[in-house]
Amino acid sequence: MTEPAPVPVPAREYAVPVRGGRLAVTHWPGGGEAADVPGLGDVPVLALHGITANGHAFTALAEALGPQRPLHAPDLRGRAHSAALPGPYGLAAHVEDVLALLRHLGRERAVLVGHSMGAFVAALAAARHPERFPHVVLVDGGLGFPPPDGTDIDALLDAVIGPAMRRLRMTFPDRAAYHAFFRSHPALAAHWGPHVQAYVDRDLVGEPPALRSSCVLDAVRADGSDVLRGPEVLAAVHRPGVRGTLLWAERGLLDEPRGLYDAPRLAATGPEPGRVATHRLPDTNHYSALLRPAAVAAVAAAVHRAHSEVCQGYTGGRASMDR
Repeated sequence: MTEPAPVPVPAREYAVPVRGGRLAVTHWPGGGEAADVPGLGDVPVLALHGITANGHAFTALAEALGPQRPLHAPDLRGRAHSAALPGPYGLAAHVEDVLALLRHLGRERAVLVGHSMGAFVAALAAARHPERFPHVVLVDGGLGFPPPDGTDIDALLDAVIGPAMRRLRMTFPDRAAYHAFFRSHPALAAHWGPHVQAYVDRDLVGEPPALRSSCVLDAVRADGSDVLRGPEVLAAVHRPGVRGTLLWAERGLLDEPRGLYDAPRLAATGPEPGRVATHRLPDTNHYSALLRPAAVAAVAAAVHRAHSEVCQGYTGGRASMDR
């Protein structure tokens, strides 16, 4: 059965003053009011991307949410149109940038959606500022498992995210070669289309024959170190003030059968079920969690629930939906 095509939602970009420069933010829907006018939406939805990604990773989610639920997705410090922002990097810097975005919008609270590394940023923001971020939606991230002491971060990042990390040291003769690199990615090959191509193109900088990723390697290393072994980051999702939903992909970053999480691991080491509900995304890998229509619909439903709860005043976490 053919799934219905998503309805395109216009997007526009605006900039937010932050430490060292301006943070680029994509806003859907981009028509009508100017997106850089503070005060758009009573409770905004802010979406935070993964370690080598950019804000356009959330295009399909923006279309699933529709015009009634505007979405703001920054290119995080050191990536895409925010690549020029300086260090120091790390997840605490992203939290400060998210707070600056919230102030720019003129709002006290927001629903945070985070994918992969962005989920760790969301959890840390909620742990530090539960009154600002009373419900977070974590997509295949936010719950970490520290590696053994002495582990080399670059080697571990290469092992975990594979091609996404290796491309940061590569150059490409033309745009078609960069597209081909992504089209060969085992977790993305089946999902190539306009959304993925726009996301890939946003990351590409330089001139032929030396095109490259916009991601700043030092930023990726600093963020990766925090995700893998930062004590406050690893503890964030377990803090009593953090409430939300964790949606986990059953397949991995390279589409391998075992994903980052599974039911036994979540039962043994996951966040308290009464605070953070967990929900499995079947037939989905780490990346297709934001691409496959059924998975995107599940994430969108979690965002709608979170938004309703935040608007009504949060009354407590839901029981786990799927252990």
